[in-house]
Amino acid sequence: MSLTSDQSSAAPTAAAQSPKIPNPSVARPSADAGSFETAGAVRTDSVSTGTPVDPVVGAMRRGRDHLLSLQAEEGWWKGELETNVTMDAEDLMLRQFLGILTPSTATETGRWIRSQQLSDGGWATFYGGPSDLSTTIEAYVALRLAGDDPDAPHMRSAAEWVRSAGGIAASRVFTRIWLALFGEWSWDDVPVLPAEMTFLPPWFPLNIYDFACWARQTVVALTIVGSLRPVRSFGFTLDELRVQAPKAAKAPLRSWAGAFERLDSVLHRYEKRPFQPLRRLALRRAAEWVIARQEADGCWGGIQPPMVYSIMALHLMGYPLNHPVISMAFRALDRFTIREETPEGTVRRIEACQSPVWDTALAVVALADAGLGGDHPAMVRAGRWLADEEVRVAGDWAVRRPTLAPGGWAFEFDNDFYPDVDDTAEVVIAIRRLLGDGHGPVDHSDGSGPGSAAATAASAAAAASVATGTIAAADPELAARLRDAAERGVDWSVGMRSSNGAWAAFDADNVRTLVRKIPFCDFGEVVDPPSADVTAHMVEMLALLGRSDHPITQRGVRWLLDNQEAGGSWFGRWGVNHVYGTGAVVPALISAGVSAEHPAIVSSMHWLVEHQTPEGGWGEDLRSYRDDEWIGRGEPTASQTAWALLALLAAEPASGTAEWEAVERGVRWLCDTQRPDGTWDEPQFTGTGFPWDFSINYHLYRLVFPVTALGRYVTLTGRSTS
Repeated sequence: MSLTSDQSSAAPTAAAQSPKIPNPSVARPSADAGSFETAGAVRTDSVSTGTPVDPVVGAMRRGRDHLLSLQAEEGWWKGELETNVTMDAEDLMLRQFLGILTPSTATETGRWIRSQQLSDGGWATFYGGPSDLSTTIEAYVALRLAGDDPDAPHMRSAAEWVRSAGGIAASRVFTRIWLALFGEWSWDDVPVLPAEMTFLPPWFPLNIYDFACWARQTVVALTIVGSLRPVRSFGFTLDELRVQAPKAAKAPLRSWAGAFERLDSVLHRYEKRPFQPLRRLALRRAAEWVIARQEADGCWGGIQPPMVYSIMALHLMGYPLNHPVISMAFRALDRFTIREETPEGTVRRIEACQSPVWDTALAVVALADAGLGGDHPAMVRAGRWLADEEVRVAGDWAVRRPTLAPGGWAFEFDNDFYPDVDDTAEVVIAIRRLLGDGHGPVDHSDGSGPGSAAATAASAAAAASVATGTIAAADPELAARLRDAAERGVDWSVGMRSSNGAWAAFDADNVRTLVRKIPFCDFGEVVDPPSADVTAHMVEMLALLGRSDHPITQRGVRWLLDNQEAGGSWFGRWGVNHVYGTGAVVPALISAGVSAEHPAIVSSMHWLVEHQTPEGGWGEDLRSYRDDEWIGRGEPTASQTAWALLALLAAEPASGTAEWEAVERGVRWLCDTQRPDGTWDEPQFTGTGFPWDFSINYHLYRLVFPVTALGRYVTLTGRSTS
């Protein structure tokens, strides 16, 4: 499939393009078009010759150099992906369940968990957030496993907080499943996920492919665990965490909640006497499904939750701990483990996931915006690594798109079953920067796909005429590989759009929300509908590749315009939150030809100006996912300030306007808050796994996005970088 000959069922039948409004004639800002240099708030640097360096250029260079210093020899970048202590607590509980928890592992992990406790006794799911009941229960259990005395002050404080919040009975389903595994909760009071659900065909409601890929992998493993209902021992009880809870009244029968409560009661009766031949077949089918999706490094989906539950499920199915499948899984878990030396001793913590492909693509774009050419050795190494990471096999996405050829990139080191649209779009944009602005997708309507004689000839011609500063100047063969990989990635990601013309992260048309209503699903998002941020990255990619006028691109543009929030922002699914969404959408719309005078752009500019903090930056707290009063509000952060600047700079506001003044103040804030080593401090969580429920601090966000924003500001204002 190619972009110009798309035959998928989601392709538009008519080329209904949005009218283009010419860009207005505005006074383009220049290096002397504002009060930035005269404000006196920014330190100045000088090169070794003593020649003064523009303060913004100096900040950009320091950030660029720090970013270069973080590249691995293989070519990738990876910042820590920080989440919350449930990852660490569940790792200890898994090892206790399997009988392999060692005192050193418990001690080192306990130090980390202890260090994250809040003053009220609980643990939060993000920096600056409130204590969370389930997180606190799991952290408390982990500390008990680490040997902490329940009468110690910090443990008494935690137990008191848990009881005040409703106790174990008020915790989420996942926490109660963990407690059921150790006899501290009854399996009879855990919602049923029967293994037989793996037999449901993809068209049937509540089949496993109705769940988003991250939930699907966990659900299938848990059908095994829940069907076998094992009970082990912590070696202690949790009576101090219990409070008397009134029995909840059943929801009305004529409601989804009521209907599923009754269905769960029926399933609980079936669990007492399942039809054994069918149950055995279902368990075997579920185990085979799990094993088939183990990645080359031993993980499942590149994320911690399905790894933990898959190890447990397969062990319960009789796989010994020294079986290659299990031993590979533990090696993968070790890869997710971080150890640090502290004054209190070694601390150990677990990453929920790792983001090398995403981080590397963002780093390449940032370095290109900071003036690094594609022929720079760091860029060549990154390009070679990205080419090697291309996914060339079909995964679960093929259930909804069976005729689509594989391609694209995943988020992690190893996750071939689940490449995603967002990473693919960002990698293609990065490849474009490596190849130079002239790179665009080849028209394959004549049958000349990657590797054909025509494509080879085109690559050779491009290499022969390549300008310096591109990756082809350093390695023509690698440039050809990247061009072909980008072609496949474009075709795959275009084919992954949903029937409404927009894009989700991992699946197409994963929008059956009925699965949200089952009793099991009381935590996190379990479907993967199209989002503004992913759709924006796709639109931007297509526009940068010269396809702004294509009906597929224009349909994505229309979806974005139709899904703007009333205040002028866009919702951020994978980043916090409206600042992230707006920072992604505005550059995409501008790239696709939407005028800066379009009402949607104008209102988004007003929204950004209105939500700039007094300090000059932008920040948005994760509470904005639950409370509209927090939308666009929070402590300023480097990454969120950069996102706002990327949107404002894309619209190229005229000098003297409120929008340009906001740009100047935002850039000044980044320069003022930069550390001497070139990066920024950012303890706040600005990444999103599940809105509100699971939050992420991407440690590289604080660097790549500010460098990108400063680079684009330098380019727009014509500052000298010499």
